[in-house]
Parts: sequence; C-alpha cells; structure tokens
Amino acid sequence: MRYSKEHKLETHARIVKKASVRLREKGAHGIGVADLMKDAGLTHGGFYAHFDSREALVIEAFAYAMDRSTDRWRQLAGQAPPDQRLATFVDFYLSSQHRDNPGHGCAVPALGAEIARESPKTRKVFAAKLDQMIEMMSEQFHGGPSKSARKQAMAALATMMGTIVLARAAGNGELSEELLSAGREAVRGRAAAPKPAASKAEAPKSAARKPTAKKAATKAMSPAKN
Repeated sequence: MRYSKEHKLETHARIVKKASVRLREKGAHGIGVADLMKDAGLTHGGFYAHFDSREALVIEAFAYAMDRSTDRWRQLAGQAPPDQRLATFVDFYLSSQHRDNPGHGCAVPALGAEIARESPKTRKVFAAKLDQMIEMMSEQFHGGPSKSARKQAMAALATMMGTIVLARAAGNGELSEELLSAGREAVRGRAAAPKPAASKAEAPKSAARKPTAKKAATKAMSPAKN
C-alpha cells in the first residue's frame, strides 16, 4: 500500500516527537529502535523508510527537543514584563515540575553527557542548537554589551542545567529542593548588574575641591594673618 507524501511526513514527525520524549526519559542508549517505533504505532521494519540510521533519528529527536525548549523559553519571556523575564524563566526551569518530568523538559541535562560521547556529526548539531539556546538566553540580560550578555547567558545556563542534573540525581527530597533553591539564587545573583564605577568626570565637586594632604599640611604650618 502506497501512502501520500503528506502521510509520510506526518508519520516521520510523529516518530521524531515520540522518540524525543523517550530519549529524554531513558537516554540515548536506553531504548532500541523497535521500542521507538512501537511507541509511534509502527513496526520495526518501517524504520528505514524514514531514517538512514539510528543516529539520524537520535539527531532529529534531540534537535526537536531543543527547539521546543527554546520556543518555550521565548514564550515565557514574552509573557513577562522585561524586568521579570529572567526570574520567570529561572523559576520555570529550576522547578520541581521540570525536575520530575525529564521526558518533556530540556534535552541538555537529560542527554548532554551522552551526546558528548556520540559522533562528531551528532555533537556538531548539538552544539549548533545549544548556541541558539545561549543566544535566546542572552536576550534576557539587559543593560550590557552583547558579548557580556552572552557570557552571562552561558554561565546562567551552565548553572541551571547542572543544578537540574544534581537535583534529579538527588531524588525529590529535601536535598533536591535545596539544590533547586540554591541554583535559583545563584543565577539571579549573577544576573544582578554591578553598579558602574564613577568616573573622574562624575566625581562630586566637593571631593574635587578637597585639599590634598600636602596642601593641608602647608596651610597648617603657614603663619596666621591678623
């Protein structure tokens, strides 16, 4: 039986979507092709009608998951006032709900360690998607040059993603909650822009007229005038 091109595209998208969830839940090597196809309601034999290899599916699945995360972050940022966007995003990311639902959460904490052991092609695609995440995150840091915002975004994402990894490893008890709380405080604290140092031109006039120690000493030793 021959299917239309549209049907094949829809089936392909369904496989990728299902695989993205299972990969985040079980890991890149925690589930086989047969199980992935079964989740999509298809037989194992139909796999190669859609993908050249298992690696091709893994790449598409985690790329899909990362795109979904980035889109969700932009949506959250758009719903919050500018001065609350970062806090809103941090609270969403470092939450018990995100911790307890890896299958529908950020792909980086779920798959990052495994992707690092994959082929150069897989890592290259991953790096490109990660860079998009960083660019989106850098938009939430205002008041500084783009290079500075990018560095802040990298540090914030690294802190948040590492926090989620540790919180999941610790379970869902008190320690896990402490880790989430500490991560939120760390990112918010890092995001607080330091006050710029006053330049010489902006120094208070009273300070500019303040006599130096040498002049004060000279004046003190001068004879008093009647």
